[in-house]
Amino acid sequence: MTRIDDTFARLKQEGRKGFVAYLMAGDPDIETSLAVMKGMPAAGVDVIELGMPFTDPMADGPTIQLAGQRALEGGQTLAKTLDMVRAFRAGNDTTPIVMMGYYNPIYSHGVDAFVAEAKAAGIDGLIVVDLPPEEDSELCLPAQAAGLNFIRLATPTTDARRLPVVLQNTSGFVYYVSITGITGSAVAQTGDVAPEVARIKAATDLPVVVGFGINTPEQAEAIAGIADGAVVGSAIVKLIGARRPVDEILSTIAGLAAGAHRA
Repeated sequence: MTRIDDTFARLKQEGRKGFVAYLMAGDPDIETSLAVMKGMPAAGVDVIELGMPFTDPMADGPTIQLAGQRALEGGQTLAKTLDMVRAFRAGNDTTPIVMMGYYNPIYSHGVDAFVAEAKAAGIDGLIVVDLPPEEDSELCLPAQAAGLNFIRLATPTTDARRLPVVLQNTSGFVYYVSITGITGSAVAQTGDVAPEVARIKAATDLPVVVGFGINTPEQAEAIAGIADGAVVGSAIVKLIGARRPVDEILSTIAGLAAGAHRA
């Protein structure tokens, strides 16, 4: 059982939905992103999704692309991102952390070294969007063997033939992408999302959380009401990019979390 498994089991027992919040490591600098990260649990965040900056983030819209550029320009690296996780874990040993990113930096670092260091630092799960299930031997299986969850994305184009392949080695939770497109490009519609979540839940016992296109507490509540949780990223990253005070950012996160928890 990972922290992710424990968290969703507890939420289910309490009859509550989960709230997942995304931020980019090192954006606009390590100190600010770490301060936001440290404040997330008290703001109601159940799972932290920590972005690993990369030069070519294919799934991300302009908001998160710019966050990655700011982080890279500030000198953020994979090693510094793991240092950030260690600093967070010094004061919090319970909130799950999912590292989201792309395979190139992991491959360059060395898969075995990365998996061992991520586990030791306190990472609980990975989302690596450019590694399809056909490449599970590259990272997914080594990560799971080390006790890390490997979280897959299902999308509106994941049909009945593809879904079992996507779910085969998924653990922790399934991340349903509510729109066809990149992050921050449209608003999630419950009427479209609900039947897709039901279809996925019929095929797996894993929790299903929904991300992309959720920007307000009301949207978080609506989406969490038809899934096991909601993910918000771009709305948070925009505030960080605008250099808003950390307290203001955390207040906004608290409002979004409260929306998901009302569902």
